[in-house]
Amino acid sequence: MPATTMFAKFKSSSGPPQSPLDNNPIGQFFEIGKQVASAGPELIWKIHDAYRKSDGKECSIFLFEKRSAEKLHKPKRKETVTEILRSSVRQLERFRHPKILHVLHPIEECSETLAFASEPVFASLANILAFQETSGNQGSTLPSGASQQPTVQRPAHAREYQFLDIEYKYGILQITEALSFLHYSGHVLHRNVCPASILVTKKGTWKLAGLEFTDRVNDIDGVEPIPCQPWTSRLSKMAQPNLDYTAPETQTQSICSILSDMFSLGMVVCAIFNQGRPLIQAGNSSSAYLKQLEVLEDQVHNILPRIPLPLQEAAVRLLSKDTRQRPTAQLLSLIKYFSDSAVHALQFLDVINMKDPTQKSHFYRNTLKEALPFIPKKLWYQHVWPSLQQEMRTQEVLAAVLQPILYLIQESTIEEYESIILPSFRSVFSTPKSIQATVTLLENLHVILEKTPRDDIRTEVLPMLYNAFESSTIQVQSAALVAVTNVSEYLDEMSVRRMVLPKTKMVYEKNQNDLKIVSNVLSCVEKTLDRFDKSQIIDEVLPLLYDVRLSDPQIILRVVNIYRLMLSDKKYGLSINLMATKVMPSLLPQTVNPSLNLDQFTTLLEVLQEMLDQIDRNQRNKLKLDNLSLPSPERHRPLRHQYSSDNMHVPPFNIPNLRIEQRKTSSAEDMARKNSTGGMLGGWWFGGSPSSPDSNFLRVVNAFPNRRLSDNTLMTPKIRIAPSCASSPGGTPGGGLPIRRHSSIGPQERRGSTVNLSPPTGAIGYSSVSRGGSSLSVPSTYVSAEGGSMPNTSSSVPYLLSSSMQSIRSRRPSAVFGGSQGSGLLQQLGSGMDNLTSGWFMHSRNQTTTNGWTDRQYRAPFQSDPRRNMWWSPTLRGHPSYIALRRSAPTVDGLS
Repeated sequence: MPATTMFAKFKSSSGPPQSPLDNNPIGQFFEIGKQVASAGPELIWKIHDAYRKSDGKECSIFLFEKRSAEKLHKPKRKETVTEILRSSVRQLERFRHPKILHVLHPIEECSETLAFASEPVFASLANILAFQETSGNQGSTLPSGASQQPTVQRPAHAREYQFLDIEYKYGILQITEALSFLHYSGHVLHRNVCPASILVTKKGTWKLAGLEFTDRVNDIDGVEPIPCQPWTSRLSKMAQPNLDYTAPETQTQSICSILSDMFSLGMVVCAIFNQGRPLIQAGNSSSAYLKQLEVLEDQVHNILPRIPLPLQEAAVRLLSKDTRQRPTAQLLSLIKYFSDSAVHALQFLDVINMKDPTQKSHFYRNTLKEALPFIPKKLWYQHVWPSLQQEMRTQEVLAAVLQPILYLIQESTIEEYESIILPSFRSVFSTPKSIQATVTLLENLHVILEKTPRDDIRTEVLPMLYNAFESSTIQVQSAALVAVTNVSEYLDEMSVRRMVLPKTKMVYEKNQNDLKIVSNVLSCVEKTLDRFDKSQIIDEVLPLLYDVRLSDPQIILRVVNIYRLMLSDKKYGLSINLMATKVMPSLLPQTVNPSLNLDQFTTLLEVLQEMLDQIDRNQRNKLKLDNLSLPSPERHRPLRHQYSSDNMHVPPFNIPNLRIEQRKTSSAEDMARKNSTGGMLGGWWFGGSPSSPDSNFLRVVNAFPNRRLSDNTLMTPKIRIAPSCASSPGGTPGGGLPIRRHSSIGPQERRGSTVNLSPPTGAIGYSSVSRGGSSLSVPSTYVSAEGGSMPNTSSSVPYLLSSSMQSIRSRRPSAVFGGSQGSGLLQQLGSGMDNLTSGWFMHSRNQTTTNGWTDRQYRAPFQSDPRRNMWWSPTLRGHPSYIALRRSAPTVDGLS
């Protein structure tokens, strides 16, 4: 025989026995797993994990193996136990209530087993308390007469579970409400309230089961007792209630009522807070029970400090031997201990399927969202999340369900989100949703993306966002803009440029009159501005900003903030020309907008000022580079002084054949009128009446000492140089006088200077010579003689001094004489003026002025000061004409 065949036979003969569920019909409907817990009388029900084959729904299978009752050695007892268990399942199906174990599939029976399916169960309370009892004996209160035994090996049915305080509170309330339903709606007694009859579901809720020994209550009043069978050793333990939790009146008087169930509930409460140990441990002995019952009151007071304070009074009254002291289930549910918003929220979740959509929406949107911070995170995923998962499939309440879901996402860790929430939540992105649900999802998209993996963002979330822009509903479009603003850091540049910006412009064009849409568009643009390239900003973003109607203060402020951002960096392409021609003209009218508050107005003005500063800096730099004059006179003055022709130092020389042509004046009558109006000396010096051209010109000269002659409209005479000047040192051969630049022409244009230095008409001979297109005429008398005469009616000499000197000193270096030419001409002009003024004062020596000056004072010689480059006389220092002469004289090195 081959070895493989022998091994196969050995394996088949020594393999595990066939599962008891294999022959049960329930296996056709459910895929059954391993055993996880036990429940019922003497924990006779074995609980297996399972799921329904039709829809994959998770559930639990309760299995009773009939052979487990064979140790009773009496077939009649075996059948009795089977019937009790069979009846209990029918009772569970009859009394359907959120606080009672829900049966998913009725009982199925075969020759070997009984089985039924229920909602998913984690363990019975007896399994959990057994674990606590074996791991925490220290500190527990033992009943009188029970000996302290060493810690025994943990039973196989024990399950580890750490209850939170809120779970105790919520669980006890669940059982209380279940009893209230049985007593007042079902009109039955439970008669076996104990840890083995209480099941903890996988959601963490406590459900009442174990309806094997139910009995009808008194038809008149449930508080009134009815006869019942006490515990006896003549019956199987599996066929009787748990003696340790039985009420005293049942065992001593053979009566029971709804208050007997309340005593049993009190014993369960004390066992929970006593490390799983009941206050009576009779060991299936009636005598031991009665003995420990006598000291029960002391046991209660010993355990009382471990019970929560709001529950202590209720616990004492529940365990009272006097039934009249015990509260009913209805009264117990109203005590302060159960008054907790988190507990009420969890309770509502248990009955959520019985509510209409309006009630559901209100609960999810308000009650649950407010209670979640007070519910431990353990119950979020164990109790709350399963209910939310189910409701996500209902479109009517999806928008409301998203509120608590978003809170869970926000408060969860990335691991919790990816392993618990995301697998079910992923379907929400792609499935059709109501308008309100879509808006809620988009407005809180940043909360979701903080925890969502990048791959899911790209494949699941962003397509939903881009599709929202194309919605026909304004609310969805607005929410999409808000979403882009909130999640801009998760968008790559290519998506922003090719998807977001075109869709944003499309939404704006369709809703230009909707202030909310426009505001969201501007927020979106501001948030994504750094993702656009320069050409997109200039071609698409700026035209959109120009087109926005600036009426609402919030709109104005958002536009201003975008411009402020553009001003911060040149990469955005906001040029000086755009500021001056497009941006500022649109913003300036808003400075007088009455709807702006102080902060908004200040922000607007700061941006405008920043634009002006940038324009100012740019233009000034540009003008300096182009060698154009600055607009400020204060900045001109030092430059003009620094580069004035007065500062040129060259050897002096005289201009030969200098002749000054007489300027054409008005008639003799006009001159007489001017002299009579202005006074003898004043009219002679300042040129007559204020209406005369001379007066106007001198008034301009005196008011604007830095003004050039070429800036006036008065035509001035020409200075011409005789031909012999060509050979003199410093002359201007072939070129005439140097040319100068005028401020009204371009930087490269030049034109000749025409300065009028002619004296008034008189009986003096003049000679004129010209050469090379330039001429200068002077009186021959002044050139050939030491002295002469000058008519008193003339005002040309002061004019000659003032205007000629002012014209010379106002010339710029680029337009004034070059090298030694200009300096030589100045020296010749100075020499001629010296002779001219000397002869004038000699002519007037015998006359007395209006100020009392004598010929002796007039005879004071004029001296030439080389430092000041002017003529002065110590004797005439205070004369007004001398003062005017000094003012018109040029300065050297800052001296006047």
